[in-house]
Amino acid sequence: MTFNPKLKIGQVINNDDLREIFKCGNMGGMRKSNTTNTLVIVSDHTKGLYEDRWEGDVLHYTGMGKNGDQGISFAQNRTLYESNSNGVDVFLFEVITKRQYIYMGQVFLCDEPYQEEQPGEDGAIRNVWIFPVRLVDNQEVSMIADDLVKQNFNEKQKKIRRMSIGEIENKAKATEKKNTGTRITATTTYERNPYIIEYAKRKANGICQLCNQPAPYKNKEGEPYLETHHIVWLSKGGSDTINNTVALCPNCHRKMHILDFEKDRTELIEVAKKNIK
Repeated sequence: MTFNPKLKIGQVINNDDLREIFKCGNMGGMRKSNTTNTLVIVSDHTKGLYEDRWEGDVLHYTGMGKNGDQGISFAQNRTLYESNSNGVDVFLFEVITKRQYIYMGQVFLCDEPYQEEQPGEDGAIRNVWIFPVRLVDNQEVSMIADDLVKQNFNEKQKKIRRMSIGEIENKAKATEKKNTGTRITATTTYERNPYIIEYAKRKANGICQLCNQPAPYKNKEGEPYLETHHIVWLSKGGSDTINNTVALCPNCHRKMHILDFEKDRTELIEVAKKNIK
C-alpha cells in the first residue's frame, strides 16, 4: 500500500516536518525510512554540488556520493535503482529557497539510470549516476512559480561573481550540457548554466561582441550591462555551452532575436571560439 504523506502538491514544509512525516533522517539528499518504507529524494538547487536538471517532465536526478566515482549499488542509489520492484515508495522535494522544502509528489524511475561526468565536492571530475524519474501525477506538480526559479538563479549568479575567471571557466566546462534542461513553470523555462553566463560576460569585458562598442550603461552593481545570447537558440536545439554563448549589448541582442542574420551568426561563432582559447 502506497504511503500517504498527506501533503498537497507545492506545499512548503521545513526539514523538521519532513523528518517527522516520513520518519527519516534530517540530512542528505536521499533519505530512506524503514518505518514508512519510503525514500525521500531532495533536489536542492541552493547548494550547487549536484547537477540535477529537468528535461520536460523528467527530472534527471544525481545519485548519492559527494566525491569519487559513484556506485549504483551504494546505499540509497541501490534503493532508488530497485524502487520499481522493491516496494519502496519514492517522494520528491525540491529546495529553491534555503530551508524550504517544496513537496513535488511521488515519483518513479522512468528509464534506465546512466552515468555522466560531474565535479565532486573536492572539485575533481568523477562519474556519477543519473536517475531519470517522473512524477506519478505531473498535471500540476511542475507549476512552480517563475519568481522562485528566477530567485534561485539570481542567488547563484551572485556567488559566481565572486569567483575568479579561471574558476568560472573550469566550472563552466565541467557543467555544460549539450541538452539544455527545461521545466514547466507558468511557461516552459530553459534552465541556463549560470557559470557559462558569467564566463561569457567576463570574456567580453564590457564590450559587445557583435558591434564591438562599450556596454551602453552600467547595472546597479556598477558593472557594464551586457546580455548573454545563444548563437543557436535553445528553442531551436542550441546547446547551453561556452562555444554557443556570447555577450551582447541590449540593442544587438534584440537585433539577433528579430533578424538573426546568418552573417552575424557566423561572426559570433568565431567570437565564441576565441572565448575558449
